Amino acid sequence: MQPGRTDEQKHNFVREVTNVAVETLKCKPESVDVMIIEIPKTHWAKGGELPTN
Repeated sequence: MQPGRTDEQKHNFVREVTNVAVETLKCKPESVDVMIIEIPKTHWAKGGELPTN
């Protein structure tokens, strides 16, 4: 994930990802781990190219 999301947005994201995993995998929420790693845009390549800006 690129930096810039608020703590509230990250909290909501983690909650929703957990909910989908629980529903899909029929597991307990405690067994779902979500890790957010913020990667600067300058380190995020797409199609073999780093951003030029």
